Amino acid sequence: MADELGAVHRFSVGAGATPTADYLRRVQERPLLSEHPVVRVHPETGEKALYVNPGFASHLVGVSPHESRRLLDLFYEELVRPEYTVRFRWEPGAVAFWDNRSTVHLAPRDLTTDDDRRLYRVTLVGDVPVGPDNRESIALGGEPFDAI
Repeated sequence: MADELGAVHRFSVGAGATPTADYLRRVQERPLLSEHPVVRVHPETGEKALYVNPGFASHLVGVSPHESRRLLDLFYEELVRPEYTVRFRWEPGAVAFWDNRSTVHLAPRDLTTDDDRRLYRVTLVGDVPVGPDNRESIALGGEPFDAI
């Protein structure tokens, strides 16, 4: 069923992020709204992966608001199952990266250290997501902004 669904995504600054004033202004001036497939096919491996997350997906297309919320909650529960997760152990000088075409990044909420950590994040301009039915993501509103 998920293979045939689309979800509306609204780009936003992630929780806990501290963006620069310029970045925040650009996001607020041109909010991006897109419809993405709920299941995305990786363009290189052909593997399917859920392509929704609570930070961006607002609702499913073509189902009632109640059904949308229930289905999204089921998909979100699936994303965090232990057999699908990796926990990276940070050490001085450590570097981690992941492929957003098949990964959801969820920061741990159980850190017990008071040590300061510094994160430098880079997001690459990617390809257009495609679902198992070959439907591509479509822009519904806003304008992408150039990388800085």
